[in-house]
Amino acid sequence: MFEINIPSRGLLRLQYLVLDLNGTIALDGELLPGVSRRLEKLTTLLETWLVSADTQGTLSDLAASLKVRSKRLDSGDEAAQKRAFIEELGAEGVAAVGNGANDAAMLGRARLGIAVMGHEGLAAECLTAADLIVPSIESALDLLLFPRRLLATLRK
Repeated sequence: MFEINIPSRGLLRLQYLVLDLNGTIALDGELLPGVSRRLEKLTTLLETWLVSADTQGTLSDLAASLKVRSKRLDSGDEAAQKRAFIEELGAEGVAAVGNGANDAAMLGRARLGIAVMGHEGLAAECLTAADLIVPSIESALDLLLFPRRLLATLRK
């Protein structure tokens, strides 16, 4: 469980971390540097899930190596599937991280949506759907590892 009180926004109480795979924590099917070490720490605080249509075919292996859960999406309307998954978990307890057009609905529905400007870029839809936009996955994960950083950005 992760809790922080954000002035004029209230208590942010998170139980889950949902991460898009390709373009967010991995590039061309390979995990980006620094992700594994950060997730090792975060998984002690949040139940962590990777969600993906598994274009590169690496979802199961990466989830196993990171010791996190995974959800493979069916092809077609991945955006709706990601949003539905956030709702299944209980959206008020979810932090979601992504970068693609099919992540925007997930970011908008989660209690905390973090859009990542990664190597593949950032879909314009994510700009308005997310609570925060960060330059890298490392920055996104560090916000959760060092939650006081969220105060300056999210307080009104």
